[in-house]
Amino acid sequence: MIIVDNRERTRFLKFAAVGAAGSAVDFGVMNLLTRFFSMSLVYAGTISFICAVINNFIGNRYWTYPESRSRHILQQLGMFFVVNAIGIAIRVPILHFIEPPLENLFTGARASAALPPDALAKNATLALAIGIVMLWNF
Repeated sequence: MIIVDNRERTRFLKFAAVGAAGSAVDFGVMNLLTRFFSMSLVYAGTISFICAVINNFIGNRYWTYPESRSRHILQQLGMFFVVNAIGIAIRVPILHFIEPPLENLFTGARASAALPPDALAKNATLALAIGIVMLWNF
């Protein structure tokens, strides 16, 4: 039987909430940039990733792990940057190579979806990329 103290449970829930907020930022910025600025998924997904990373860094530093503020912010940013640079290196090929076949799939299976096939493909591809990079970050 695994016993988790309340402090660690609370910390995990905060970490999950910050991650969920980061995902919302990621999807929101990506959809904004692809829909209203006609940006490609790779460029929009890179910008949205950076926005989500900033959100997560701030949320985790000041809310989930407030004791981490005892370490210098530049040291933390450096470590965070390295981990997330690898994350973006994993993410970009997924965004580039997975979106086209998913768009073809959604176009061919078009029923009465609320979103057009290209929007479905972009969001499904981003969800896949977030999931894979989350495994790397974990």
